[in-house]
Amino acid sequence: MPQQNNQASRLRVEYHQIDADEAGQRLDNFLLRWFAEVPKSRVYKAIRGGEVRVNKARANAMYKLAEGDDIRIPPLGERARETDSAPVAKHWLENVSDAILYEDADFMIINKPSGLAVHGGSGLKYGLIEVLRQLRPDAKRLELVHRLDRDTSGCIMIAKKNSALRYLHALLRDRKLTKRYHALVFGKWPRAQRAVDAPLKKFALASGERIVRVNEEGQKAKTEFTILNRYPGLTLVEARPITGRTHQIRVHAAHVGHCLLGDDKYAHEGAQEHATAIGLKRLFLHAASLELVTPSGKALQISAPYDRELNEVLQRCVSRI
Repeated sequence: MPQQNNQASRLRVEYHQIDADEAGQRLDNFLLRWFAEVPKSRVYKAIRGGEVRVNKARANAMYKLAEGDDIRIPPLGERARETDSAPVAKHWLENVSDAILYEDADFMIINKPSGLAVHGGSGLKYGLIEVLRQLRPDAKRLELVHRLDRDTSGCIMIAKKNSALRYLHALLRDRKLTKRYHALVFGKWPRAQRAVDAPLKKFALASGERIVRVNEEGQKAKTEFTILNRYPGLTLVEARPITGRTHQIRVHAAHVGHCLLGDDKYAHEGAQEHATAIGLKRLFLHAASLELVTPSGKALQISAPYDRELNEVLQRCVSRI
């Protein structure tokens, strides 16, 4: 009998009124979060077919929700709940808990460990956002502000409310937030090479792997580079992406002949051999700092320390001088 009641509850239409913190997001994004386990195609079909109503009328998927909007939500499946997510390994809970660099009422900045994806999916049961949701079960609206590749460590922002998410997205869009990365690259980076301005385009290989290449038909992309230190056959650089394209730093560095060490996608064989020689087992790319004005109006500059592996690698580089 309890199972029948539970099943019946899934088949009922629900009505939800948008509050001030939910306002400003698109209808499709709201529903995709509501039905995290439902295929995206089914959610969009429901919107197009009029199963979803806003204030008793059909609405476009791109409609920006306003405070007080009443949404009719069809029975597409059981609503996503944080308690439904896969249990997180204890070491990730501990590592992420110790990696909080900054937190206020609006958002937090985490020194993301290398090896942890930002979210679950594609065969991964969980990522950083799921770890944080289990650490903070009472925080109902934790959302990624931006992303880092799984192997990249360092500063990443997590919004705690939708108003903060919209504010931080606007800073990124208007280039009013400064990100700086540290990367160990192959070879002697020339002092005259202070920027790489080359358009980037995504491609799918026959194997299904997705890569990014410099291509005149791609999107505009620019990265500024500064030399931090030199080692035998290697250079530690600071990279400041002016645009925010996928794999931008990695592809731009490789494009000028100085691929990142530990990059299994864009590095050549010589660089891979050098990485092995100094005991590097991951991509040497670290989101070192963020500079911004917070939603509360505070000027903030946050730096993320290297993890033990990166520190040990640099010590080995020094010993080779």
